[in-house]
Amino acid sequence: MIGFGFVAKTFHVPLLEATDGYKITAVSSSHPADVKAILPDADVVSDPQALATHPDVDLVVIASPNETHTPLAEAAMRAGRNVVVDKPFTITVEEARHLAAVAKEKNVLLSVFQNRRWDSDFLTVQDAIRRDLTGRVVLFESRIDRYRPDVRDRWREVPGPGAGLLYDLGPHLIDQTLLLFGIPDSVQATLAKQRRGARTDDFFQLVLRYGEMVATLGAGSLVSGGSARFAVHGEKASVVKHKPDIQEDQLRAGMVPGSPDWGFDPDDALLYEGATGDTRGLKAARGDQRGYYVALREALLGRAPNPVPPEQGATVMAIIEAALRAAGDGRRVSPELREEERGAWSR
Repeated sequence: MIGFGFVAKTFHVPLLEATDGYKITAVSSSHPADVKAILPDADVVSDPQALATHPDVDLVVIASPNETHTPLAEAAMRAGRNVVVDKPFTITVEEARHLAAVAKEKNVLLSVFQNRRWDSDFLTVQDAIRRDLTGRVVLFESRIDRYRPDVRDRWREVPGPGAGLLYDLGPHLIDQTLLLFGIPDSVQATLAKQRRGARTDDFFQLVLRYGEMVATLGAGSLVSGGSARFAVHGEKASVVKHKPDIQEDQLRAGMVPGSPDWGFDPDDALLYEGATGDTRGLKAARGDQRGYYVALREALLGRAPNPVPPEQGATVMAIIEAALRAAGDGRRVSPELREEERGAWSR
């Protein structure tokens, strides 16, 4: 594991430790006492490059600041290691394509950590769409809104490559939308710094067009009480999922993945019938972010495909780049994708 900040300690370590087949043997961190408090048997390596090329590991998980993802992933792959990169995969789509090429050259597995494919809210909405409960979808809304008024002194909120809310939460929302609907025709975007003293974007709104179907994705930092996590509107009905998945809260509270209440979502979705106005509940799916590492283990053992291949990660980065151009120019922008990136979503 390279990096031992919030993401590593909150997500990667507990998910890996609760999934059969993994053992965390070494961590790169400048705070060895933090590592030893959680992983007393792990070696602590101060130099991330040294850990990236460590001879006695099969998998390198990169959970370090965004701008380090590409050089560390390339170093690990050139040393013959399999690699997981936390989101955002890279800073640019060209970096993502370069890493995909290195993975092919070295014949190693490169995967992007998209744990929120296994969130209860997304699984509930995905099931409703697959069952055609709404009919033809005309409007899809996906938001992660929070009330975090204080600007913090951390790398995500300091201007630099990969900083800001679009790079932080955008990859999750974009990835989920691509899974549901495929690649959009065009992207429009608005980015803003809404908190006093904000130095990077703390609000974004993306509009993805699929012909006449519209998908709006967004996040804000000054939304007290939050907003509906998902709303799907179709010709026959609407499905609304108000509250988000609770696995992050459970992990923060120290719950061990796989515990009896792990991933249980008490907030059912609501279906609103268009013709009758009737309303009924849709039982929320149970989330389990261990699903990513279970699928990855099967891929590493040659029994299943890579759960999130680099071509899918590159597509997400291409849409983020299209959004940045769209926000700057005030127009719709079509994402520029290669054939293998488009094909990665039709598996």
